Amino acid sequence: MKPIPEDWQRAVAVVAHPDDLEYGVASAVARWTAQGKEVAYVLATSGEAGIDGMPPEQVAPLREEEERQGASLVGVHQVEFLGHPDGAVEYGVPLRRDLAASFRRLRPEIVIATNFGLTWGEGGAVNHADHRAVGLAAIDACRDAANRWLFPELGEPWQGITSAYVAASDPPTHYVDVGATLSKGVASLQAHRAYIEGLGRAFDAEEFLTNMAGYGGMAAGCDYAVLFQEFPVG
Repeated sequence: MKPIPEDWQRAVAVVAHPDDLEYGVASAVARWTAQGKEVAYVLATSGEAGIDGMPPEQVAPLREEEERQGASLVGVHQVEFLGHPDGAVEYGVPLRRDLAASFRRLRPEIVIATNFGLTWGEGGAVNHADHRAVGLAAIDACRDAANRWLFPELGEPWQGITSAYVAASDPPTHYVDVGATLSKGVASLQAHRAYIEGLGRAFDAEEFLTNMAGYGGMAAGCDYAVLFQEFPVG
């Protein structure tokens, strides 16, 4: 594996739900923002279906606020919610259009996403349907944003995206050394207090992220790392 190049200035991280980025990627984001880079978050949903026992109309604003708080702890101050239905996000042209609009407006040089495969993790657990839809759409929207004949109503194309990097995707090709910023990533996940409490089981964010980054570091050759698979955007 190679370290993700850091000769860029703007990135956009795209995920389905509040807290998706905080399970690892936020530690890498904290490294980049500390270097003066600009990172924006784009979330397809507000996570309104994510807390059992609380109605969606109460959960959505709560989780949006937790996401903003968690993002601010790693230096991210631009967080957008696209309003797609939590649990029922559909891959297709409407989602690609929304993401292409974000890319044209935010003008990233790289895009960050999370695993969009059928399964994830060592046990091969089935990946959330929203993760699969949003991750694949994020990859496709990189090219959509660059094509002036697609969605011309969205304004001028943005052709500056060079690569998309997908976290928790096999096989990893790149890594980010997060030894100096892991604690910020932990704090970012801990900001999702209502969601974590809604899990109904004990969960130690520091232990979870430290273990995961430790395994990543073993693969990358450093103490702590977040691993990504690169998808070059030609």
